[in-house]
Amino acid sequence: MAAQTGESASTVLVCGEVRTCLLPTTQALDRRGAAQLLGLRADMYVRVSERPIMHVLSPETLTGVDCRLPASDGSRTRAVGTVIGRAALTEGRLLQTTSYFGLPAVGPDTRRPWGQYLVRPGIVEPFGTLPRKATAAGVLQGARRGELDTGTIAEGLAAQLCRHELLDRRAPFASAPTRLRWVALRTGGDKPAALTNFTLAEDGLRTVKLRLPPDVPASAAAGLCEDLALHDWLLTHVQRMLDDHPFDRADDSRSLAALRPAVTHLLHLWMPRAHVDGALAHLWDTLEAAPGFTRQWQNLVQRIRDQLTLLDLAQCRRAASSKGCEE
Repeated sequence: MAAQTGESASTVLVCGEVRTCLLPTTQALDRRGAAQLLGLRADMYVRVSERPIMHVLSPETLTGVDCRLPASDGSRTRAVGTVIGRAALTEGRLLQTTSYFGLPAVGPDTRRPWGQYLVRPGIVEPFGTLPRKATAAGVLQGARRGELDTGTIAEGLAAQLCRHELLDRRAPFASAPTRLRWVALRTGGDKPAALTNFTLAEDGLRTVKLRLPPDVPASAAAGLCEDLALHDWLLTHVQRMLDDHPFDRADDSRSLAALRPAVTHLLHLWMPRAHVDGALAHLWDTLEAAPGFTRQWQNLVQRIRDQLTLLDLAQCRRAASSKGCEE
């Protein structure tokens, strides 16, 4: 059964997780290779966008779940339904896998036949009343054993794709994946969409809290969080390259080797909101105000350019000195 991008307006909470990593292959995939990699379903097309930056989005898949929901207050609410999974590839280089689902305020007291869950893709129904705030907090804290874990679903999809025969499993530089967990509470009345919290935790974990109007589909929230996760990954890794390999005036080759991956593979990927639903694109303004994603990025890019300029000047001086000695 094909997954649909829209979900019932009766949902009061949407939850998901995004995994972002460098595609393990020497050369970035072109449009055809990216579409082949992300062809998760034979009966649905891969979506390819080449402007303003190449972005390839897989068809959606469904994973059936029947387990407890995470909850910060220790409640043990059982839920049944389907979780949507999908993958995206940016410029043939950065892979993202996402899983997400929506929850209604109240579900049935008994389990329905599976067919009734399949006709509502991406909906997970609680038994009885949903402890909304406790579930949202529990998702952000992380699922425990026996609880619904969107991260495991996203990680499994990433592992599947990274084993694809198209890939030579030789990444152009060392990197680490990041995880972004998100929850979106549905708003009532005329309250607009909002990004209320963005945090950096240890071990590559980020968390995001959103307010989402009832007419904005869960897929739009997933797309926004994918965009945030991608640009956070870029910031994290370019910063790490500069911190781990400081400019070495005595060894130009070492400095160039440290800067080359950023210049060759990453600097051209910065394009916030390029593939975010128009209803949520303005939420980037929150991150531009504080912590200031693009200001941070521009500072990193300028540091790289300054170091390249210094390297060029040093090489010119050595060349001039060597020429003077020969004369």
